[in-house]
Amino acid sequence: MAPELVSLKEKVRFGEDFEVDLCAYELRRSGRALKLERIPMELLLLLVEQRDNIVTRGQIVERIWGCGIALDTDNSINGAIRKIRQVLRDNPERPRFIQTITGKGYRFIASVIEPATGKALAFPPPQVPASEPEKDKRAYPWWPLLAGAAVILVAALLAYLEWSLSRVRPDPANGKRMLAVLPFENYTGDPGQEYFSDGLTDEMITQLGRLDPQRLGVIARTSVMRYKNGRQPLNQVGRELGVQYVLEGSVRRDSGTVRITAQLIQVRDQTHLWAQEYDRELKDLLVVQGEIAREIAGKIQLALGDHQKRAAAAHSSALSRESYQAYDLYLKGRYFWNKRTQQGFQQAVECFEQAIAKDPNYARGYAGLADSYGMMSAYDLAPPNELIPKARAAALKAVQVDDTLAEAHTSLAVIAQDYDWDWRTAEKEYRHAIELDPNYATAHHWYAVFLAFQGRFDEAFREMDRARELDPLSLIIAADNGVILYYSRQYDRAIERFRAVLDMEPGFARTLVVVEAYVQKGQFQDALAEIERWPRHGDLRWVWAEQAYLYGRSGQPAHARQALHELEQLNRGRRIVPFQMITSNLGLGNRDRAFAWLEKAYLEHSSALTALKADPIYDLLRSDSRFQDLLRRVGLSQ
Repeated sequence: MAPELVSLKEKVRFGEDFEVDLCAYELRRSGRALKLERIPMELLLLLVEQRDNIVTRGQIVERIWGCGIALDTDNSINGAIRKIRQVLRDNPERPRFIQTITGKGYRFIASVIEPATGKALAFPPPQVPASEPEKDKRAYPWWPLLAGAAVILVAALLAYLEWSLSRVRPDPANGKRMLAVLPFENYTGDPGQEYFSDGLTDEMITQLGRLDPQRLGVIARTSVMRYKNGRQPLNQVGRELGVQYVLEGSVRRDSGTVRITAQLIQVRDQTHLWAQEYDRELKDLLVVQGEIAREIAGKIQLALGDHQKRAAAAHSSALSRESYQAYDLYLKGRYFWNKRTQQGFQQAVECFEQAIAKDPNYARGYAGLADSYGMMSAYDLAPPNELIPKARAAALKAVQVDDTLAEAHTSLAVIAQDYDWDWRTAEKEYRHAIELDPNYATAHHWYAVFLAFQGRFDEAFREMDRARELDPLSLIIAADNGVILYYSRQYDRAIERFRAVLDMEPGFARTLVVVEAYVQKGQFQDALAEIERWPRHGDLRWVWAEQAYLYGRSGQPAHARQALHELEQLNRGRRIVPFQMITSNLGLGNRDRAFAWLEKAYLEHSSALTALKADPIYDLLRSDSRFQDLLRRVGLSQ
């Protein structure tokens, strides 16, 4: 009897709780959609369809990219397999789902069941060639390799974008035109030059954002980069980002020249309003960017006027005086900085320092350096009193060189807030940064958190709405919106926001606050369920701290003490993060020990103390005179 084929309209189930909905193009676990990008999803479907049979790399390439592809797909396939295993929690050494057949390919080994009938499904054997001929590498030019690699690296999951539209993105401001600069394609021929095209995207976002921020909003980098090398229809992009205009472009660079192409598209009817190609020497790149910005301004006159054109020209003129070599290093530094890894931060610092060495008056280099040290402190890579002085010195130098940089003033605001607890200066710097660049989403985002720390929630939500409008796909902005809801005691709404983020990015660190929100509602089982599904990788100290807090608050002191013991074991030989110990001891009701760690946090100038006034976790201490004294010392007693 011939084996039964899988219809593309069917749902199939495997493992204990995984389900693939072929019609919805979605992978679920226990009914919850999981984040999986297009290429890994296509590969998973292929493996499931060919269950128990070896699927060769050649078959994978043909299915996903088509025949005769001239790209280096090995790394792409490896990356897709890693992502599938990560979301399925599959161990390559002891696989339950995907088995690697060395030198041949991969095989899906789990049983597959059709939920409608409960029957195990069989599949026809694939047509596997006896051996795959070795590709003649000389037959293809090498420069297109970048494009194919980038395709599989940053394909955005449709479910994520639909979620961002329905749950994260607010309605756009009344009467304001919104524009998205989609990531410029890298046609330089060198994957190592990816930072160059990304940097050009950043620069165009910056320049266009300064044209007329009161009437034209420009979507932030975080959101547009999710479309990098994607193939989403423009009307979908416009709907998901809330924009009326899209700028697309590409860059091709060799040793001495650069070619930039750009086109402005009206999303409503996909009319090409303007298109241009520029061939320039590399030293003229900044002038070319200014030309593009001015031409776009002329094509959207309903949003922009003559004043904005003059502003764009003036900004371009200022940029053209900068050292190109310093600018090149700055772009590379931002590329590494955006990786948000310890190694990336270190590489970014090196690039920014080299940029400053090339041009000691290069304000952007100092701003990048300040951001790097500031983020390293926020990521607890070293004590704040080691990193923040370096961040402060760099930010002050950036402001000294160019007082119009919104990024530098935002960095100064965060330093004043998190380290100095100088709330007046922090607010002044946030407001000044927003005045300089109303389209800078990070300034609105961090100012919203600042206002929440003060208990000024109505203002905080207005600023957060602006940040979400400018950066609608940002997970950290969505998560911090949940934190502000939690601070304002809107626990149900906070949990909904956290769950939406976690559905898209399981283990997203900021959302661990969802445990505390459940505890405040007395929903201890739900809190425990969140901890149990938390990924068991990375820095687990935060998980044990939350577990100690949960067990202590739910009346299980023995379990709480065991969790605290696990936390202390993990802290051996490492820098202890005070807030983890504060959280654990508050759960156990150890007030004196909690106050001892609060004092250590005070001496360290820990950013944990910024939330003393707002965070419900401190409600247990508010009647204590020691807490009121601490509030006074960090400037939050008013």
